Amino acid sequence: MRITRLIAGVVSAGLLGVTPLAIQAPAHADGQTYTPVVNVKLNISDSPYEAPYMAGGGFYVSGDITDPSGVEHPSGGQAFLQVLTASNPTWTTIATDDSPGFLFFDGDFSFTENAQYKVVFTGSTALGAWDDSYVAGESAPIAAPVTRKVKISNPKGTVLKGKITPGYGKSPIKVQKKVGKKWKKFRTFKTDKKGGFRFSLPAPSRGKWVWKVTVPGNKKYTAWVNAYTTYR
Repeated sequence: MRITRLIAGVVSAGLLGVTPLAIQAPAHADGQTYTPVVNVKLNISDSPYEAPYMAGGGFYVSGDITDPSGVEHPSGGQAFLQVLTASNPTWTTIATDDSPGFLFFDGDFSFTENAQYKVVFTGSTALGAWDDSYVAGESAPIAAPVTRKVKISNPKGTVLKGKITPGYGKSPIKVQKKVGKKWKKFRTFKTDKKGGFRFSLPAPSRGKWVWKVTVPGNKKYTAWVNAYTTYR
């Protein structure tokens, strides 16, 4: 009997968060004061086990701050990368960029739990008549729905073996079977005290069966979901 993985770790969220805060567009710096457009992108630098937002995965944040035309950049000011999580539901600065025209925050960051990220710009004062001033502004929050770290393998037959961290000892792994177009409950397995698990799924004598394996989520973590098929 054999088992085949169908879907990599399933979480849904945009990687790009852009906040256009103004629409009037000057052609060039002309000594005026503008509301900034703060463009921010959350970049995955290390994605363990194929899931983009898995605990332990690395990331960095890039982007830029422009005038409403998207051409000019502020010559001063500061930008702060902030995070909000379930454990700390207050926007907290984790990095600073002192040259915020072009943004780059790379502090060896890693995902630890569900989070939102945004960039806050202080605004800047023109250095001369040829320069522009900017009022304060910020990007839209970018959601990072983080799953627990799920390491899973298929050592033989229809056996699934692995480990789930952090803090997932003696906890459920839900398995559903696809019947027609619906998912029906099959069985709930439990990890050992260290988060390890090993179980097998049955296979039909003919054809294939499709299974959905779920590690449930909570306030700190998004549910991890994968689909598998078994056959002889």
